[in-house]
Amino acid sequence: MAPLQVIGAGCGRTGTDSLREALNILGYNCHHMREILSRDLHPEIFLEAYVNPDKPVDWDKAYEGFDAAVDWPTASFVEPLLKKYPDAKWLLTDRDPDSWYKSVKNTIHIAATSRSQEEIAALPEYLQRSYRMAKTVVLDGALADPERFADEEAIKAYFNNHNEWVKKTIPADRLLVMQLGEGWDRLCEFLGKPVPDAPYPRSNSTEAFRDRWSKKTTFIGNLMKEQSVSVSQQSQQ
Repeated sequence: MAPLQVIGAGCGRTGTDSLREALNILGYNCHHMREILSRDLHPEIFLEAYVNPDKPVDWDKAYEGFDAAVDWPTASFVEPLLKKYPDAKWLLTDRDPDSWYKSVKNTIHIAATSRSQEEIAALPEYLQRSYRMAKTVVLDGALADPERFADEEAIKAYFNNHNEWVKKTIPADRLLVMQLGEGWDRLCEFLGKPVPDAPYPRSNSTEAFRDRWSKKTTFIGNLMKEQSVSVSQQSQQ
């Protein structure tokens, strides 16, 4: 389905999951970190592109099956994607940096730092690759580094600098800057789409994320128990 027609330059926790749902409603098939964590979508391509930025990247393969992309890892590759997809329209989701940092701290920072090596090893292999990619790519690795992430002012500066760079780099006629909580009107006008007869999605709040994370933690714990029992039974045979 590539090439990408719509690309999000905004960091995670700026309404990117709601935007993903909105773009899907408008007829796109939207790439997002949630999609990467749900099935094997070549996370190693993004990791390799980040670690070795001078090497050629098969972006069409990275986004195979999608014609839109938001959230990380996409937001970490604005410059090469701007060159690769010159006709794409860009969306920058923004929010107050203080509330953004608090949201990241209470959601994806916990997700990036709370898994033990044993828990990660119990995951399906594609998820292990996805974790490695996310820990390297998101916030330049600071998301998964408790010491670096604890420097709130530095993390907020990263966020602000990224957004200002995007505004200066992407041509104004190809960029729509959206504030957290916006609805359909400006988005649909920018994309040339009729406004749907449905409310704009409101998804992945801090509470919803933490509830989903708790369920995943329980699942992984049960998976580790099953693997432990299986190994024990095999050793007794």
